[in-house]
Amino acid sequence: MNTHKSEKFQAKTETEGSVCTVFLSGELDLSVAPDFRLVMEPLVGDKGLDLVINLKELRYIDSTGIGILLSILKARHGLEVKFSVVEVPSQIQKLFDMTGISKFFAPQEDSH
Repeated sequence: MNTHKSEKFQAKTETEGSVCTVFLSGELDLSVAPDFRLVMEPLVGDKGLDLVINLKELRYIDSTGIGILLSILKARHGLEVKFSVVEVPSQIQKLFDMTGISKFFAPQEDSH
């Protein structure tokens, strides 16, 4: 398990079999975006892993954080590998719904 944290943001990774879950907590905004990118960079291109981001402990996300999630989604889609965002807190789900991105983060069924 790898952990990267600042005072207001933490990203913890856990790999079980072929599934890597990244647990985010605190506030994901412009000030911690480089930390988040650092954690995600080696994982995004790994075709051998199903990537899951768990937002259960995330209190806040801004447009920069949403942009990073969308860029991960796009990269994973291009590689044709699984990516999902789970346990989204209600206040963040409202933001995802308002911006129209909720549908992109739903767990994907195998289309093969």
